[in-house]
Amino acid sequence: MGTELVEVTVFTVIMAAIATGVMLPPGIALAWLLARAHFPGRSIIETLVSLPLVIPPVATGLILLKILGRRGPLGQLLESLGVDIIFTWKAVVLAMAVMGLPLLIRAARAGFEQVDGRYEQIAATLGAGPSRVFFTISLPLAKRGLLAGAVLGFSRALGEFGATIMVAGALPGTSTLSGGIYRHAEIGQEAAAMTLLAVSVAIGFIAVWTSNRLSTSS
Repeated sequence: MGTELVEVTVFTVIMAAIATGVMLPPGIALAWLLARAHFPGRSIIETLVSLPLVIPPVATGLILLKILGRRGPLGQLLESLGVDIIFTWKAVVLAMAVMGLPLLIRAARAGFEQVDGRYEQIAATLGAGPSRVFFTISLPLAKRGLLAGAVLGFSRALGEFGATIMVAGALPGTSTLSGGIYRHAEIGQEAAAMTLLAVSVAIGFIAVWTSNRLSTSS
């Protein structure tokens, strides 16, 4: 159990970290868009962004499976390019990123909304272009919200199970902490399941505590 505990824990943390890196660019872009832009269909985007939070994770996993499976539209394209996603570590990362993205966007959006728009207007008046305003004014001033969102997305990725089990299974090389807990509990190995549970709770507690500290600090 000791070797398995280390392997599963390290694998889960690495996958969650990669997933956080994957979700950051689209998450920051969507957070800024929802915080600053007003356009037709904005409410639809807000709803779609939050959808993974309210539908069963296995439903999200099934959607990903239909899209990325060999008969799916994107899956066929990837297969023609020799890229396998389903039931690999890439599927673990994808499922984690999709499930963590809404939380990242919510915290990052709050960070952007707390930025005084006058600073951005002054920079634009002085000749700074939109990209320069974003990278030198908006992004630095919203960094606490962005960091809090990243940590929150990471913590959600750590505990992801439903979508992951659908697209990656609990096979050697794809089993995460949550998958390990389920597998050991299913076959009656309660001690092993409780050990993995304790590790999962400890990591999750530290991640959420850090996110709360970042979001409430001045």
